[in-house]
Amino acid sequence: MKNLTQEQWSDELSKTTNSKILDVRTELEVDEGKIPNSFNLDIYKGQAFIDELEKLDKTLHYFLYCKSGGRSAQACAVMQQLGFEYTYNLEGGFSQWTGEVDY
Repeated sequence: MKNLTQEQWSDELSKTTNSKILDVRTELEVDEGKIPNSFNLDIYKGQAFIDELEKLDKTLHYFLYCKSGGRSAQACAVMQQLGFEYTYNLEGGFSQWTGEVDY
């Protein structure tokens, strides 16, 4: 897991072709906006969250974010325990995001 600033996270994402953006916030938070091309798995769903992670391709690079960076850091740690090698946490989370936003 790497903790990256928004600039580093965006730069690394732009250089990586086999990647996915994972939003680990709640559905209510996602309704307020999200980073373009991201998909959502709510970390608060516990075992259901882990079950969904298990379905993902572990060879891809995953760029994670939440509201402030705490939950996404936890999700990165869980993913590493499950065998994901490439996880990147957005420090400061969506609340610090200054790029484009999808609604």
